[in-house]
Amino acid sequence: MMADPDLHTGSAAHLGHCLVRKDLRVPVSTHSRQQPEPTPSEETGDAVSTEAEKAVEEPEVTEPEAAEPEVAEKPDVEGPGKPPGKRFAVVREWRGRYPVAAKVVWWTGTVLSVLLVYTSFLLPVSVAAFKLSTFIRLPGEAVVVAALLIALPKRARFWFAVVGGIGLAALTVVNGLEMGYRDYLGRSFNPVLDWELLDDAKSYVADSSGKTAANLLAIGLVVLVALLFVGMVGALVRIGNILGRDVQRATRGTLLVGTAWITCTILTVNVAGIPFASYRAAAGLNSQRRQVEATLKDEAAFKKIAKSDKFGNTPPSQLVPDLRGKDMLFTFIESYGRSAIEDPIMAPGVDKMLTENTAALAKIGFHAKSGWLTSSTYGGGSWFGHSTTMSGLWIDNQQRYRTVMASDHLSLTKAFQKTGAWDTVGIMPGVQKSWPEQKYYGLDKVYNAFQMGYQGPKFSWSTMPDQYALESYQRLEHGKKRDKPLMAEIILTSSHMPWAPIPSLVDWEDVGDGSVFDAIQKAGKKSSDVYSDDTKAREEYGKSVQYSVTALTQWMERYADDNTVLVFLGDHQPNAKVSGNQASRDVPISIVAKDPKVLEKVADWNWTDGLKPAHDAPVWKMDQFRDRFLTAYGSTPHPKTN
Repeated sequence: MMADPDLHTGSAAHLGHCLVRKDLRVPVSTHSRQQPEPTPSEETGDAVSTEAEKAVEEPEVTEPEAAEPEVAEKPDVEGPGKPPGKRFAVVREWRGRYPVAAKVVWWTGTVLSVLLVYTSFLLPVSVAAFKLSTFIRLPGEAVVVAALLIALPKRARFWFAVVGGIGLAALTVVNGLEMGYRDYLGRSFNPVLDWELLDDAKSYVADSSGKTAANLLAIGLVVLVALLFVGMVGALVRIGNILGRDVQRATRGTLLVGTAWITCTILTVNVAGIPFASYRAAAGLNSQRRQVEATLKDEAAFKKIAKSDKFGNTPPSQLVPDLRGKDMLFTFIESYGRSAIEDPIMAPGVDKMLTENTAALAKIGFHAKSGWLTSSTYGGGSWFGHSTTMSGLWIDNQQRYRTVMASDHLSLTKAFQKTGAWDTVGIMPGVQKSWPEQKYYGLDKVYNAFQMGYQGPKFSWSTMPDQYALESYQRLEHGKKRDKPLMAEIILTSSHMPWAPIPSLVDWEDVGDGSVFDAIQKAGKKSSDVYSDDTKAREEYGKSVQYSVTALTQWMERYADDNTVLVFLGDHQPNAKVSGNQASRDVPISIVAKDPKVLEKVADWNWTDGLKPAHDAPVWKMDQFRDRFLTAYGSTPHPKTN
């Protein structure tokens, strides 16, 4: 029987092709077809068969144009659903040699991935809510994410996990900032405005603990955030791959969990008083969205509000005529809040101090009336309190602050400058860089932290003791002969957190260049020891307030005359570590004068006599003070409208 020449020729070509592609690891078959013995009638076929066999034994190298195109070897590229490539050969070998350890590592990575994602969905918005019961809940967002990971094809699943991981990490960062802002500042984090305040936070750490500590902390936080993003993306990719291995089982499980979530929602199932079915992450995201929308709307609305001013067109001669000839001091005491006067730990010492200082002032003929203002800020952001008091506008965010500082809305201090009857000056020991706000506040001259000749040590954040700042005001301005009375805005900073070390009062004759405070600073308590203990922080905060108010009243006893009028108040309450989570935003305010006519002008305010406001003394919003003060002392309204 004649052999089929096409069969042999095809086999040879196939075998040659396999040999050419050996670099692709295509196996070459070792089985050969046994040929039948030729018959005389198949001589012609024998010749063809012989040639074919030679071709099998020695494959002919064909010309490039006649050969089948060679497929280049593909590099091992990792991707969703693809097996590990060459570069993971060591890992595969390790898994083979240590299967138990490999299984432990796999399960550990999986559990950590699930915990990371699960926790991020349930993070609370306040430190007080950070407890175990908060995390014994079923997040509905996890069910939605799992359903999408199951439904999507491999490549789409991978990219969804990457984008979702980035988004979830970003939401976790914002949630962490939300907890910090609520705990320290008593308000929500604003994703539009508050990023720039992080630089102020770094400056605070640098001023309190040094630049090295601030830089190390900043680097540590950046690394932590970077690890969070990488970890969150890796966790979602891992979870997606696991769900994609068995779609049917994953789908059944997701349906069961989703049904459980819906059932718990309908039946309002609670665990430790908290709904078991949670949608905390979605609610947080929605809250931030609403805040962004409100912020963008507020910007335009507040610009219109700032253009309207009850005293905007009042002639200079009709501004504060009843205070002409008086030396005016508007003094803000850092973190001086209602808690200092009413908290059971701090109140005994502070109340005693206020009573004693009221009596000391009375001996030299000065009397006081005191009330409460509700501050626009809490725990920090002192400049919001300062600007709200002076502008008569509610300023509780950086956007409003910038708008007012760039406007011609009349500030209380600028009203004195506008009359031309006062020299105006600012004593700003907390200012350590350029301060363009000087123009808005109408201050002819400002002394910052570097312009008062202080050669002593810092007291944590505070650049100098309040006693030195007040003595500098006396030396540089108040003690000099002048043709006009002075209007001064003075910021006292010794009661700024972390309330350690606290300066002590020295003899006013010994203040000098401030070097006398070296020994006091070295002997003081460490801020880390105080701030880490809530009770100690409260005690030391109370002492710092006693120091600041006493320094101010002693200055009055030493340097004030018959025409001195002092208005002093707190800028905001201390943070929740000291004032508590349910504290009000009220701060005390006092007017001190020797001339009885000054206090008679505010008799209808019904404020308490003395430096300590009664618990039930009138409470006004801080932005109401400017207009009430200007009106009480004879200013005539001439509105400026938008």
